[in-house]
Amino acid sequence: MVRTMKAGLAFAALAGAFLLQPSLQAQDSMKQDSMKQDKMQDDKMKHEEMAKSLFTGKFHGKVHATSGRATVYQEADGKLVLRLTNFKTSNGPDVHVILVATKDAMDDANFLKENTEKLELGKLKGNEGDQNYEIPAGTDLAKFQTVSIYCERFNANFGAAPLEKF
Repeated sequence: MVRTMKAGLAFAALAGAFLLQPSLQAQDSMKQDSMKQDKMQDDKMKHEEMAKSLFTGKFHGKVHATSGRATVYQEADGKLVLRLTNFKTSNGPDVHVILVATKDAMDDANFLKENTEKLELGKLKGNEGDQNYEIPAGTDLAKFQTVSIYCERFNANFGAAPLEKF
């Protein structure tokens, strides 16, 4: 009888250990994900500490609701980077990030004129989230004062962020 009770207890302990194992693995996985997020946040903070903020502006929607912030950073090596943070806009075909030589891009009649100077920074990496775009060396930021999210296919300004000195 004692032997049966010992065997039953051993079996129960063994079953309990197997039942707890997936829970412990899930906790380890969550801990690793948390550590990765902490490292990414630390890397982001280091980048922002080493880079100097030059210009910044908040997005406003034109054709589509667009929100977030655009900030131009100068990195320690002199490179200029445009960082979109808390960014959100509509999804669309052939959407680009451009700098525009205007005070703002509220007026499509002026913004879309062929003689309005524009500088392409690249295709939009995603319609939500933080993202970086390299600004070519020698770009005159006194001239290019607005960031635009621009749909080339429909010739439409989804939204814009007028830049001001930081």
